[in-house]
Amino acid sequence: MAHIILQAPRLLASDVERLAAVACAEGVQELNPTAIRLLNVDPSTRDEVMPMAQAARIDAAWLDAIHRLADCRILAMDMDSTLINIECIDEIADAVGRKAEVAAITEASMRGEIKDFSESLRRRVALLKGVPESALEDVFTQRLRLNPGAENLIEAARSHGLKTLLVSGGFTFFTERLRRGLMLDQTHANTLEVVDGVLTGQVLGDIVDGAAKARHLQVLAQSLGATPEQIIVLGDGSNDLPMMAQAHYSVAYRAKPVVREQARFALNVSPLDAVLNWFRRQH
Repeated sequence: MAHIILQAPRLLASDVERLAAVACAEGVQELNPTAIRLLNVDPSTRDEVMPMAQAARIDAAWLDAIHRLADCRILAMDMDSTLINIECIDEIADAVGRKAEVAAITEASMRGEIKDFSESLRRRVALLKGVPESALEDVFTQRLRLNPGAENLIEAARSHGLKTLLVSGGFTFFTERLRRGLMLDQTHANTLEVVDGVLTGQVLGDIVDGAAKARHLQVLAQSLGATPEQIIVLGDGSNDLPMMAQAHYSVAYRAKPVVREQARFALNVSPLDAVLNWFRRQH
C-alpha cells in the first residue's frame, strides 16, 4: 500500500482530514508540525488526491514505500534558484545596469523557450563584459543566500553517507565557495574569463548545459554503483531535466511548469529539507 507525505508551512487539520478521507487512508501520522504521513492509502485515488493537495497549497509526495535515507547514495542539486535564492548571472549584470536584459534571457531559457542553453549563456555572459571581478564578490556576500532548509538537507545527507553533487549552469566563482562552505563532495560549473580583474564577456572551456549536468551525475552514479532509486536530484529549470530524469527522487523546487510536469515530486511551498520527511532517518 502507498503512503502520502503532506507538507506545508501551515497544515490545516481540515485539509488533512479531507485528503485522508479521499485517499481512503488507514491512518494519519504526524511527523512534525509541518508534515503528516497518510498511511496505506488507496492507489486508485492518486489522480484525485494530488490536484486537491496542490489546490490547498500543500506539497504532497506519493510514495509506494518509505525507504531509509541511508539507502540512497547521491544528493545532486542545481545551484541558482534551487540551492540558493538568486540567479547569480542576473545579479552580476545588475552591476552594469543590464539586469533586466540578462534576466529576460535567463527566464526564457529556464522555461525552455530558448532550447540551446549554451547559446543563451554565451549571450548573457557577453553582456557582462567590463564588469569588475569585485562585483562577483559583492553578489556572493551581499545578495546570495541559501534557500531555507539547504544546510539541514545537506548535513542530513552527508551524515547518512550520501555523496553531494552541485552541478550548475552558473559559475565556478560561486560553486567553489559553496563547496567549501557546505563541504560538498563535487561541484561543476562554468568558468568566467577574467583579465586584469575584469570580465571579458567570455566563458572558458566547455559549457555546463543540461547534457553536461546529466553526464556529471552519471559518472558519479557509476563510480558508486548507484541506481536511480538511490539518487535524489533537485532542480528548477528546464536544463535540470536531463539530470532529474536519472533519479527516482526527481524534485522540482519552486520550479518552472515544464519542470513540475516532468518531476516525480515537487516542493512548491516547503523548504528544501522537506525531502527528508520522505525517508526513514535511522542509520
